[in-house]
Amino acid sequence: TGKRLTVVTNAGGPGVLATDALILGQGELAPLAPDTRDQLNALLPAHWSKGNPIDILGDADAKRYAAAIKITASDPNSDGLLIILTPQAMTDPTGTAEALVDEVKGLKKPVLASWMGGAEVSAGVRRLSAAGIPTFAYPDLAARTFNLMWRWAYNLKGIYETPSLAAAPGDSSCDYARVEELIAQARQAGRTTLTEPEAKELLSAYGIPVVATRIATTRDAAIAAATAIGFPVVVKLYSHSITHKTEVDGVRLNLKSAADAGAAFDQIYASVARRVGPAAFNGVTVQQMVAHDGYEIILGSTVDLQLGPMILFGTGGQLVEVFRDRALALPPLNTTLARRMMEQTRIYTALQGVRGRDPVDLVKLEQVIVRFSQLIVEHLAIKEIDINPLLVSSRGITALDARIVLQDAKTAATNLPRTAIRPYPSQYMTRFTARDESPLIVRPIRPEDEPLMVEFHRHLSDKSVHQRYMGMISYDSRVLHERLIRRCFNDYDREIALVMEKPSSAGRPAAILGVVRLSRIPHTTDAHFALVIADEYQHQGLGTELLRQLIAVARQEKLTHLGAEILSSNKEMLSLCRHAGFVFNEKIKDDLVLAKLALVPA
Repeated sequence: TGKRLTVVTNAGGPGVLATDALILGQGELAPLAPDTRDQLNALLPAHWSKGNPIDILGDADAKRYAAAIKITASDPNSDGLLIILTPQAMTDPTGTAEALVDEVKGLKKPVLASWMGGAEVSAGVRRLSAAGIPTFAYPDLAARTFNLMWRWAYNLKGIYETPSLAAAPGDSSCDYARVEELIAQARQAGRTTLTEPEAKELLSAYGIPVVATRIATTRDAAIAAATAIGFPVVVKLYSHSITHKTEVDGVRLNLKSAADAGAAFDQIYASVARRVGPAAFNGVTVQQMVAHDGYEIILGSTVDLQLGPMILFGTGGQLVEVFRDRALALPPLNTTLARRMMEQTRIYTALQGVRGRDPVDLVKLEQVIVRFSQLIVEHLAIKEIDINPLLVSSRGITALDARIVLQDAKTAATNLPRTAIRPYPSQYMTRFTARDESPLIVRPIRPEDEPLMVEFHRHLSDKSVHQRYMGMISYDSRVLHERLIRRCFNDYDREIALVMEKPSSAGRPAAILGVVRLSRIPHTTDAHFALVIADEYQHQGLGTELLRQLIAVARQEKLTHLGAEILSSNKEMLSLCRHAGFVFNEKIKDDLVLAKLALVPA
């Protein structure tokens, strides 16, 4: 369900109560469609509310309620109905309940009711409850319940959406080694805070666009840098110890001449020396003054004591603490989760284009957030990051400033905070050369693989399907979105599926040739697996390689036993397991064999 609610009431006050609770919980009143408004005008007395909440007035009887419900239930703008009844002279609580039940039979949107009046309306409440219509004594509680319902549906939809592929974990365009070098350099210097140039270089290593920045330790160097960059420029404090430059008046904007740049150097030095001491001044940074025709965003990360790293997105700039427009999410993020985090903020409406402004490239912004998420989960030595402002506009995305704080260097790697959601296990990505010299990749499955899995299932024969699933499942059933997204979206603490991928080349799209899935048995250190190879690639050693790598993964995951149930007619699989060292127990059924491998710690 969506968040737009239609309220039908016979009293204005309860309608206002419901509206306040709805809006407070970020729900919305459904705008009445023109046809709905016309039909209500023809039905209701002239002084009805003419909008939503729909006040059908205190003299409404069951018949008027029924007609109004019938009209509003079919409004395409409405995601749900709340029917409010207050006991008045003309009110028939039980008859209206009967009318409501009749009118909403088969309706494919949620219907809630608020029958106010206690014992006086109890018979109507019982009738509604018997019909499965949630009924509340107060309308604000009903509205809050509707908010919980659409939020639940919203979150569920997010899980089942197929994300687009942004930066894949292990992507060569993300320079993991350079980030580790920058962290090590800061620690060797005895610092837990990166300088602004270091922070920007770190972000750039993960493909996050930054504005070019030069360091100047003297007045003349600042003037030279500004002249080389081209005016106007920005001059900011360069310090190894001060992270919040504005707190020491350490920023000068829109400088249009060499004299301005020199004066900015002097002013920033004087301000820092007066407020903190000259030792905190290590120079200035000089960067181009970027045309400010976009929106200032904050993108950040901090560590929660219980949940580990958290990502923040919202309205940025100097007034970030005033607006407090922000949303939080747990990494790792994919493009769908990144978009949903953006949707929870007020600034998101502006990013789509308002007052003649062109919309921001939201797809590119999603990708930046996903790369930022990847940076967080791959470098747990980072304690805090603030990119503020991240300037976004229709022309592009640029990080204008960044602040990065590291964990104490004495903190052992095993004691670093862990993400609440296990990130993509990129350590299990390997390369393999097939017998025909084709380069292949073995890697854990990811949610973005759903389209590739649809095509993979197209290449399975009935025999392969029967052997894998121990029965027939039609192609249409196997590739249902609701099924495949669950198969592709792994909780890596519970299951890990490895796919063998043939990368795209010479205009041919990437393809999955085989899948092997390891599923842990709850409350044990055992797991079972299942494997299938596309028919045209069978008998080429791919199954052997996939199983070999799965066994290595199982050992890395500290499992003690790996098992599989195999049809006795599946001679190829039985042979594969035998050569891998599996032991076969007696048949657990007439046509089913249990294979089991004791795993020796690697």
